[in-house]
Amino acid sequence: MKLFDSGNTKVFALGGLGEVGKNMYCIMSDNEIIIIDVGIIFPSNELPGIDYIIPDFTFLKKNESKIKALFITHGHEDHIGGIPYLLQTINIPAIYAPNQAVGLIRKKLEDRDMHYKNLYVYTEKSKIRFKSMSVEFFRTTHSIPDSHGIAITTPNGTIVTTGDFKFDLTPIGPMSNLQKMAAIGSKGVTLLLSDSTNALNSGFSISESQVDEALSEIFLEHQGRIIIATFASNIYRLKHIVDTCKRNNRKIAIFGRSMENNIEISLNEGYIKHKEIFITPEEANHLPPNKVCLLCTGSQGEPLAALSRIANGSHRQIKLQHDDLVIFSSSAIPGNALSISKIINKLYLQGVKVCTNTSLADVHTSGHGSQEELKLMVRLLKPKYFMPVHGEYRMLKKHADLAIECGVPKENTFVLKNGEVLSMYKEKIKKEGTVLAGDVYIDGNRIGEIGSAVMHDRKIMSSDGIVVVIVNIDTKNNKLLGNVNITSRGFVLIQENIEFLKELETICDKAIIDKIQKHVNYSEIKSEIISSLSAYIYEKTGRNPIILPVIMDIKKEV
Repeated sequence: MKLFDSGNTKVFALGGLGEVGKNMYCIMSDNEIIIIDVGIIFPSNELPGIDYIIPDFTFLKKNESKIKALFITHGHEDHIGGIPYLLQTINIPAIYAPNQAVGLIRKKLEDRDMHYKNLYVYTEKSKIRFKSMSVEFFRTTHSIPDSHGIAITTPNGTIVTTGDFKFDLTPIGPMSNLQKMAAIGSKGVTLLLSDSTNALNSGFSISESQVDEALSEIFLEHQGRIIIATFASNIYRLKHIVDTCKRNNRKIAIFGRSMENNIEISLNEGYIKHKEIFITPEEANHLPPNKVCLLCTGSQGEPLAALSRIANGSHRQIKLQHDDLVIFSSSAIPGNALSISKIINKLYLQGVKVCTNTSLADVHTSGHGSQEELKLMVRLLKPKYFMPVHGEYRMLKKHADLAIECGVPKENTFVLKNGEVLSMYKEKIKKEGTVLAGDVYIDGNRIGEIGSAVMHDRKIMSSDGIVVVIVNIDTKNNKLLGNVNITSRGFVLIQENIEFLKELETICDKAIIDKIQKHVNYSEIKSEIISSLSAYIYEKTGRNPIILPVIMDIKKEV
């Protein structure tokens, strides 16, 4: 498909469809491209050794000269985490982000010793114009300050993306700007891209102020030390934890680098007050338990996070006390429930009290709107066409159904995959073609070097292990020298399987001798070793370890 061959406006996602995270959306009009968000997603256990997953930037690299700007809706990792990798790959003329996000982006770039000058703060009053598009913003409520939706006016209609949002009538921070949303809707919205994270949850989400009340009651009742694990990026939660500690005359010690960074930025920007109540872990250890609150990362059971080390008794600075109360002020991200349960069990074994989010204690609420809030957004903006974003397929499908309930014609809803393109011309939209969109793995400092073949081998090694076959061959005389040496890791215990390994050596001897009688070809010898051993090992054990032949070339005079 030729994307720039007409006056159409094109809309597509490079990430964020069929997944919760890795958000990246592109709008193209008259040889201009604007990008909205560039996030990461954390890998599942099926991707051993991978730190993050980012979108594939290949399409943008090929059309680099057309890119005008990157716009950020808010400062969460699934919306800004990919920025350093994007800047390493592509020249981005300007990045526009709200104030809190700018602070987080600057910190992220400083940590990598990256220098980028064209980072600008936008507000709700900002309006940014390009040749064929103009961009304006409206305030939303989320779990981090300065969250915004974005409206893009193009020659073919207006496109609105909500970013992450909820409708909270008693928020900790500012209210959503319902008036501006309604005003944009009254002017006419051609296409709405809306957050689908909680599309499966009925009703309205709990107000953040209810969480504030629940935590306040706990602080009043409990006279021991309080340990709170929550998302470091949930700035409003951190704010009312700080305010609650201030009211109850407790000092706060912080554990976890991401928590420290977010608190520091929030203090500097004024989102969080009372800098004087923060103390060091050493100071916390010398205060009475009822004067201390420990604020830490690890609410998802991450093995290296502060709470996990505290629960394991391996934290250098903090040891659990019998009257401690540990509060999980978070919900389980899909796939993390087992890890969280393990941490909770370890805490109970240590004899401390644990409080999680239940009907008895609302110590967490989501920053994403539930079904009634999603319907309200559709009613306010009144889009002609609807494209759910930011969610697994079942979430996207349910969100599309909700839009249909709110008056959007079924044929005007699009549940897409990453890379599928919508083409908009004179306020009419149809699905048209695809662009390259996929996953790029980040492994340490390596970007995109880990392909499917490497991941396949890692999965096999993690489940079935590896067998190394070391062979010495006299290439001058076409002879096998000495015995084949076989060792393994993660496959079988050598001391307990000596006879089995000897059988493998015998099979290798035969395979090698058959191949070197006439000539020596390393590739043929390795293939014969792998095929002979694979069949025998699977027959005897039902496993398929990686088989790695190592051939030593030794020329021996007769």
